[in-house]
Amino acid sequence: MTWGTEIIGLGHYAPGRIVTSAEIEMTMGLDAGWIERRTGIRERRFAADGEALSDMAVQAGDLALRNAGIAREAIALTILATSTPDHLLPPSGPLVAHRLGLARSGAIDMAGACAGFLYALAFADAFARTQRKPVLVIAGNILSRRINPDERASAVLFADAAGAVVVAPTERQGAGMLGCELAADGSGYDLIKIPAGGSRTPFAHARGPTDVLMAISDGRAVFVKAVDMMATTARTALVTADTGIEDIAHWIPHQANTRIIEATRSKLGIAPEHTLSSVALYGNSSAATIPFTLSLLSEERRYRRGERVLFTAAGAGLTGGAIVWKW
Repeated sequence: MTWGTEIIGLGHYAPGRIVTSAEIEMTMGLDAGWIERRTGIRERRFAADGEALSDMAVQAGDLALRNAGIAREAIALTILATSTPDHLLPPSGPLVAHRLGLARSGAIDMAGACAGFLYALAFADAFARTQRKPVLVIAGNILSRRINPDERASAVLFADAAGAVVVAPTERQGAGMLGCELAADGSGYDLIKIPAGGSRTPFAHARGPTDVLMAISDGRAVFVKAVDMMATTARTALVTADTGIEDIAHWIPHQANTRIIEATRSKLGIAPEHTLSSVALYGNSSAATIPFTLSLLSEERRYRRGERVLFTAAGAGLTGGAIVWKW
């Protein structure tokens, strides 16, 4: 028998602190409305003092597990997609699984930048199909602590949030991941970067505080490469899934900014009513944006069995990809 998979639980969490674009514009000396005109972002959420990535991941994961309605000992694997773990070592995944009461779950961190959720979902789908056991996927980031307030390109975009899904095996053949195309372009490795803190430039060799904060060296190049990567991988995933763009009921792109979303939508020919977005009120929380948006808008969209959903992402590395999922 060939097993399928299904998403049986959704969860999301955003910190309580709202930071408006007007606040950032005043701090950076920008004209009123400058940020929204260029990014589509009116406000975003920042984590509270003392709030760590694992705290947010637990909130989103707990909601997804409660919505799934399955026993916690049934979860066999927890995948945490993040670029901002609690510590560089140890990984945060085991701590999150422990705090969620997942006593029989393996747990790992997956660092895939803005595409981390797609890679984690592909891994989860394969595991659930072959092992016939449920998987919890959480994506989250606290990017507010990686922002260089003197670098406009990143300071206006990034935010904090977490999203989660429970992926379970099902006897419904053909359900779950129908097509997947993952991509990497190392020629753009330095476009989005935190210079110090790794083995290339250890913390001890940092020249100053900005070396451990995020830097975008060429925003235009990021825009062009991200749009091309999302559109190209989406077309390939659609072919693999034997699905036309007109068959897509919901498109959830990585919420990089409105300009990237709209340029990709135009390239793919997706109608606005099939596009899901949370970027205006929640900003860009990297890997978290897809599951966060999927969960946040679930009551409004009411995903129906048999509908086809397209996920696309691109980010630092460069990493990216697309997944066609049958609900």
